Formats: sequence, C-alpha cells, structure tokens
Amino acid sequence: MSEPRPLTAEDHMTEKPAHAPADHPALPRPKIGVLIANLGTPDGYDYWPMRRYLNEFLSDKRVIDYPSWKWQPLLQAIILTKRPFSSGKAYQSIWNEEKGESPLMTITRDQTDALRAELEKTYGAEVLVDFCMRYGNPSTKSKVQEMVDAGCQKILFFPLYPHYAGATSATANDQFFRALMDQPWQPAARTVAPYFDNPAYIDALAQSVERAYADLPNAPEKLIVSYHGMPKRYLMQGDPYHCQCQKNTRLLRERLGWSDAQIGTTFQSVFGPEEWLRPYTVEEVARLAREEGIKRIAVIAPAFSADCIETLEEINEEIRESFEHAGGQEFTYIPCLNDEPAHIAMLADVVRENLRGWIS
Repeated sequence: MSEPRPLTAEDHMTEKPAHAPADHPALPRPKIGVLIANLGTPDGYDYWPMRRYLNEFLSDKRVIDYPSWKWQPLLQAIILTKRPFSSGKAYQSIWNEEKGESPLMTITRDQTDALRAELEKTYGAEVLVDFCMRYGNPSTKSKVQEMVDAGCQKILFFPLYPHYAGATSATANDQFFRALMDQPWQPAARTVAPYFDNPAYIDALAQSVERAYADLPNAPEKLIVSYHGMPKRYLMQGDPYHCQCQKNTRLLRERLGWSDAQIGTTFQSVFGPEEWLRPYTVEEVARLAREEGIKRIAVIAPAFSADCIETLEEINEEIRESFEHAGGQEFTYIPCLNDEPAHIAMLADVVRENLRGWIS
C-alpha cells in the first residue's frame, strides 16, 4: 500500500473572498473532509504508554458508566497499576515492530489510503480523506483542526463500526462534536449511520467466509460469529447493539444459504463483575468441543472493521486455546475485512451516499 497523499501547497492555497476589502484575510479554498474513526491504540506496549491509553479509554463514561467517585479510585489505584503490564504483553505479541505501531494503526492507515484513492476517482481533490482515533493518536481534535486549516467547510465523520453502540459509535461522535466546539467557524457536520445490514457489507463478509472455507481441506462444522460484548444492562436501557448483531448474523446466514445449525452468535471481551451479553465466545467454543464433540470451527468478528488486539490476540490466541483445551482440533480465524477491495468499495459507496447534497 502506498503512503498517504500528504497535503500539498495547493491544498492550503488561500484566496480572498470576492468583493472583500483589501484588509480581509485570505481563506483556504472550500473543501469537504471525510474523517474515518476507529477505537484507538496505545503509542507503545510499555507501561506508561499503556497506562495513558487505558486511562483515557476506561475513564470514558460511555464505556464505564459507574459514578466517578466509585470508579476512579478503583481505576487509578488498582486497575491501572496492574492492567498495563498484562495488556502490554498482549499488544507486544501482535505489535508491528517494523513500523513501531499496533496492527490497528497499520490497517486503518491502509484503509484510509485505499478509500482516498477510491473517492478521488469520483471527486478528485475536492474531498480530503483522513483518519483519527477515539483514544490515543492521532486524536480526533487534531484531525478536525487539520481539516479546518485545509479549508474543509463540511466534514463527514465516519466511525468504522458496522453496528451502533453507545460505547463505540456514540462516544466517537461525542469526541467529534467536542472537537467542533473549539472551532470559531464550525464546519457543517454529518455522521454516518450504522451499516451492519448494508447488502454490500453482508456480501463482503460472506465472500471472506467462502474464501476461507475454500482454502481448508475440511470445512468447519460451525461458524462462530463473535461480536464485542457489552454489559447486558446496556441492552435493557435501550442500546440497539445486541439486536443489530443478531440481525447481522441472520443476514450473513441467509446470504451463505446455511442452516441455523451451521452458524452461531457469541460475544467476547467481557470486563468487570456484572453480566454481559451471552453466550460468551470463550465459553461457547469450549462447550461446543466438550459437549457437542465439535472438532472444527471457524470464527469471524464482524463488529471490527480492522484486525486489532481483540481479534489477533483474544480470538486467535485466547479463544483458540479455550477450544483446543476442551478437545477441539481445528480452529480457523477469518480475518476482518481490513482493506479488502470489496470492503473499501462498500465504504466508498456509503461515503458517496452520505455526501449527497454536499457535492455532485
């Protein structure tokens, strides 16, 4: 993948508005920005970068909604003294040492490059495409500022989460709107809705399953569709995430032409003492091996647009180990869509749809 196109002198070219007085400041030529966002990544896997990242992440009220007086002492005094070591070890096992960054950073940059190239076919240089992270760097605030400085009077903000959840899409949008609060001249803003039921998205997922199965000597007996979990309480409070995940699996099953027995929905990444959405992936894969005698499974994670710690380490290491220790023999992890051409084409179509009325 080529390096991202840097902003050029033309991007920052300024001109005075027509009929403006001589002392009127020159302004950048008007443009439209497309800012894609992902969860985030630590700057390194050592203790302090991990602590800074985890502190920002776990202090987000959208993620952990306990009262601050109750949660912060526990977070600062206990969790952040221990968890950076265990999380850092997990990140180290998947770290892109060549580029000095996490796989999520590498893949998100590649996705941005590919999306930029695709949109340039339609809009030329009128649309600037970049990415930010909700937690860590590059921050949402810094990227909004760069776009405003380059003349973006309209910004389409695109959280790369197929499903809506308060702890993902909503908090990313919150951070985007906070960044706009600092702008003397706010650009017009739009956010992209969830796309979990977009036919092109479902087709891209199905194609990835079909490719993976075609490469295996023996087809898996069951496909586990593992989504990031959340406390069950959030569902009871009205968060639509659980329902959207269930529909995602159903649409994928229908596209593949499979029976209910060939596919199942689970949830991973449980954190804290309260009950989360069930069944838990790590427990379900072990149960399938132990109680149903299933020897071959595949796991796919549609809630993630890019491979990250939850897929490369949690699924492909911890969950694989759970299955194999329970008697499972063949475990296949099907990678996220990442910068697959079908995925990028679908994302570009979503952007074009959301830019209607702003640009032809």
